Amino acid sequence: MAEQEADWTVSGAKAHFSEVVERALSAGPQTVSRNGRNAVVVVSFEEWRRKTARKGSLSEFFAASPLRGSGIDLERVTDGPREIDL
Repeated sequence: MAEQEADWTVSGAKAHFSEVVERALSAGPQTVSRNGRNAVVVVSFEEWRRKTARKGSLSEFFAASPLRGSGIDLERVTDGPREIDL
């Protein structure tokens, strides 16, 4: 494989797994293809954590909503529980 190449076949990635991991750590995401189609990406744990980290709280999410202050009526239904046969 070329020095900067980030695309691997499954068999190539299996045969050179340590190298795939090392390149994911040093050069960035490594794409693994199966049957000629991209299947997975190997990334460093730090990059995964950065990409999946929660950004703000739920209340901040709702406060930033474009519907805030729109006058939409979200009245809660006050019906009791359903009757079920056990």
